[in-house]
Amino acid sequence: MTPANAKKLSTEDTARLTADEIFDAACQNGLDELKRSSSELGFSGFIAGLTIGLTPLAVSIVRSAIGNGAPQDLISKLLYPLGFVTVIIGRSQLFTENTLYPVVVVLRDRKQLWNTLRLWAVVLGTNLLGTLTFAFLFGHTSALKSDVVTVLVELGQQAANQTATHLFWSGIVGGWLMASVAWLVTASHWTTGQVAVVWVLALVLGLGSFTHCVVGSSEVLVAVVRGALGLGTYVHWLLMAVIGNVIGGVVLVTVLNYGQIRLARG
Repeated sequence: MTPANAKKLSTEDTARLTADEIFDAACQNGLDELKRSSSELGFSGFIAGLTIGLTPLAVSIVRSAIGNGAPQDLISKLLYPLGFVTVIIGRSQLFTENTLYPVVVVLRDRKQLWNTLRLWAVVLGTNLLGTLTFAFLFGHTSALKSDVVTVLVELGQQAANQTATHLFWSGIVGGWLMASVAWLVTASHWTTGQVAVVWVLALVLGLGSFTHCVVGSSEVLVAVVRGALGLGTYVHWLLMAVIGNVIGGVVLVTVLNYGQIRLARG
């Protein structure tokens, strides 16, 4: 390779993508996922639901070691992005990412609506099955020390014991942040950049205690398994979380970015 070609390749690799290019790449990601069978999506979704539990697990371990209080809460939340980084960089199926990828496909081709709904149902269902497995593993066995389990239960109670209005609007912000993660990860050339994007935005999600239907399920279901919350409380929490996340991701990220692309392309 000549120095001139090497310089050209380096420039192409590091140049910022345009909004058009990000949109097209997201659309291709969506098409790839929509081609996958339900069983493939299911296994990937289950892995994501189980692995996202690294977020409350890490927070609980740190908080049980350093105690409660505002500084301790801040320190423990520094590890909040761990589950998101593991899931997203590992390319497992997380429901909130799919408020972007398949939806941009639907905006181009309405015939993909039912296929997208299939993907949503499979991924959300298996995400929740994964979080339930996490809850039984760490809330119903002796895998964790009792003080860590106590913190996990407290996290679940804090998440669930909110008004429907708060959960809805908090869920919108959570969906907006996570769909923004998917958009920016698509725009990033390098894994290190993707990790940085995920870490920073997931940290905002954690510091703001914004509602996320999957990671929150890991926390709330531990409380349910331990008998600290009723199943009805979880179902109510989940309904508001999912609605908020979908609106936040679809409207505030996918539709708005689609709008700017349509205007630019005429």
